[in-house]
Amino acid sequence: MLKGKTALVTGSTSGIGLGIALSLAQEGARIILNGFGDSQPAIDAVKALGVDVRYHGADMSKPEQIADMMAFAAAEFGRVDVLVNNAGIQHVSPVEDFPVERWDAVIAINLTSAFHTTRLALPAMREAKWGRIINVASTHGLVGSANKSAYVAAKHGIVGLTKVVALEAATSGVTVNAICPGWVLTPLVEKQIVAKAQSAGIPREQAERELLGEKQPSLRFTTPEQLGGLAVFMCSPAGDNVCGVAWNVDGGWVAQ
Repeated sequence: MLKGKTALVTGSTSGIGLGIALSLAQEGARIILNGFGDSQPAIDAVKALGVDVRYHGADMSKPEQIADMMAFAAAEFGRVDVLVNNAGIQHVSPVEDFPVERWDAVIAINLTSAFHTTRLALPAMREAKWGRIINVASTHGLVGSANKSAYVAAKHGIVGLTKVVALEAATSGVTVNAICPGWVLTPLVEKQIVAKAQSAGIPREQAERELLGEKQPSLRFTTPEQLGGLAVFMCSPAGDNVCGVAWNVDGGWVAQ
């Protein structure tokens, strides 16, 4: 379905971003990966699906590096057809104790980076009369949680940005939507489960159930592959008129 198209996924060397990148690659899209850490396993995983893949290590808090990444994508593959804004970081602290530099970093990477990639990708999408911008927000783009002021503010901002750009692009053939996951079993969440089990002296399975039970009524994690499947749907002809949606995949979290 996406053969001949290029997808750029930020924060895609592991977790949700890699899951979405692999799902788009399975549909034939050329992939540009981005993220910190060892990129080679992610590159190899995409290559194994038989599509072209490139990697750019832009720091998503740096506008000049984002611009370089977008120029790199255009030079390698012509343009970005599918842009997935997934890069994100977290810091947990009461607002009165929240370090100013951590606030700035969370807002820059989780929100401002999506503004920069979007403004740079959109002109070529408009010219092609086709494009998909998918912003990975969070249930925290729809509801709040204590001690996560910067993250919640950024994710609410991503949902707002999604709606505005969707309206601006509504007649262009470009759709703009957000995916709002609840708990997803990524390597980072796995570390939280193990730490919870060790600190409380309880089995891992109990720690997992307690973590899910705090917010997610289904008591099941969403998988990166499921989020990738939703991204593929948004890129399909069935998604042509899905515009400005904040689609929660959260086991009933926001329904409460």
